[in-house]
Amino acid sequence: MLKLIIEKELRETIGSSRFAISFGICALLIILAFYVGARNYQVTRAQYEAALAENLRQMEGITDWMMVDQHIFLPPLPIAALVTGIANDIGRTVEVHGRGELTAEGSRFNEDPLFAVFRFLDLDFIFQIVLSLFAILFAYNAINGEKEQGTLRLTFANAVPRATYILGKMAGTFLALAVPLLIPLLIGYLLLILLGIPLNGDDWGRLALIIGAGLLYFGVFLTLSIWVSALTRRSASSFLLLLILWLFAVLIIPRSAVLLAGRAV
Repeated sequence: MLKLIIEKELRETIGSSRFAISFGICALLIILAFYVGARNYQVTRAQYEAALAENLRQMEGITDWMMVDQHIFLPPLPIAALVTGIANDIGRTVEVHGRGELTAEGSRFNEDPLFAVFRFLDLDFIFQIVLSLFAILFAYNAINGEKEQGTLRLTFANAVPRATYILGKMAGTFLALAVPLLIPLLIGYLLLILLGIPLNGDDWGRLALIIGAGLLYFGVFLTLSIWVSALTRRSASSFLLLLILWLFAVLIIPRSAVLLAGRAV
């Protein structure tokens, strides 16, 4: 019975117009994130090497420690081409003088706090913002939608256990949405190789962990959406509730915490 429910969800999800549109958008964003990240790494690497050469040129003419006025730059990491991490939070340069404390500068959040809310186009943004929203769009009416259509009663007329039904819903929807995303991810891998991004074995392992964590994050929102759909009677109510939860959990609370922490330090 579980297999039949999973197959039913796969057919309905993949055959829907929502899937075609959503998959097209996600695939485009993923490939674009790989390309933009790779190009950004190449530009940042060139700027870093030029800054190092300039620092060495200036250091050659310094005869007194008090004359030191250098900018130390955070070296770009290849994995940062796909996930920016905290480099944009803490600052990208440190100014070194003959005396005084070292302070990080160049935080993009200081330049424009709007970045603290919407971040940048990378895999973190796609998994955290885009795919979590798509999980809600596909599963907000997973249970109550069938109840409104009258098909839920027919399903349970076959003595299907509730746990089996919900598990089949979750597994079928997850497989239908997550597995096709491997195609643009593989295309992105090829882009990295073609553009000459120097990823070593550890970087590839980290990238695999990032994608695995992103799919797990996607599964959490998918499970939450199905759970809310089972608790509410109307699909419109579940969608509104999930959208509010998404706004607070994904946008408001994490980004506000970044801004507040920056003001408190």
